[in-house]
Amino acid sequence: MMTAAHVVNGMDEITVEGIGGEVVRATLLSANAAADVSLLQLERVTKAMRVAARMSSSDAMRVGEQVMVVGAPYGLAYSMSVGWISARWPANTIFPDMPLAEFFQTTATINTGNSGGPLFNMAGEVIGIVSQNISKSGGSEGLGFVVTINSARALLVPRKVFWGALQGLLLTGRLATVFNVPAPAGFLVKTVAQGSMAWNMGLQGGDGIVTIAGKEIPVGGDIILSVDGIPVVSEDNIEQIRNRLASGAPGAPFKMSVLRAGKVIDLSGTME
Repeated sequence: MMTAAHVVNGMDEITVEGIGGEVVRATLLSANAAADVSLLQLERVTKAMRVAARMSSSDAMRVGEQVMVVGAPYGLAYSMSVGWISARWPANTIFPDMPLAEFFQTTATINTGNSGGPLFNMAGEVIGIVSQNISKSGGSEGLGFVVTINSARALLVPRKVFWGALQGLLLTGRLATVFNVPAPAGFLVKTVAQGSMAWNMGLQGGDGIVTIAGKEIPVGGDIILSVDGIPVVSEDNIEQIRNRLASGAPGAPFKMSVLRAGKVIDLSGTME
């Protein structure tokens, strides 16, 4: 099952509720926060979950075509909204924090709770995964953004689960200076999922939140500087790290350099 990365990343436990109300546990197979997409595996498939939504190539969609969003805005499950594709944004053009994904912009209503839901074409085929909306009022203003299904498939099919166990943000520029990062950049860890590879190697999450220039920033957690010699200076480098950890043989060792309480220390882990 595909969903948005921000819905499940760093979670200790994930459950999925089907149409019949049955709840099953799920595990994270792959995730990419730089595209806000993740792939889950259900521990079992209930009768109500056995019919999978068909996927179509998102490349065929054009600006001006009508689309549908189904989700649970504010907890109102199975709500549908209809709109049009109003723009198409190539990777690394619209959201600096998510440079790897191609996005549809849509006028279909998207609110809190729609995240991770499907965007359908008018044939009922999935062409995207809902990510977020941009709003000054806190409600929907016709600026909804959806990761194209072709982006999601390309980024999720390889198993890249390590970073999916983490929530945090990349510190660059002034923020890196504020946190005394002894490198051009580093990944500030907010939460670490219990039982994950990151948890088992001793990586620590934050214990509080501060607001800097109107942005909420976690504090108290480790800042990842490098993994197996690859510096954490950009989303491209994080993608290299994901690929390195995803392709390693089970049991193979790897090392991570982190800044913790003002000191640089090394952590060791093994591939799962």
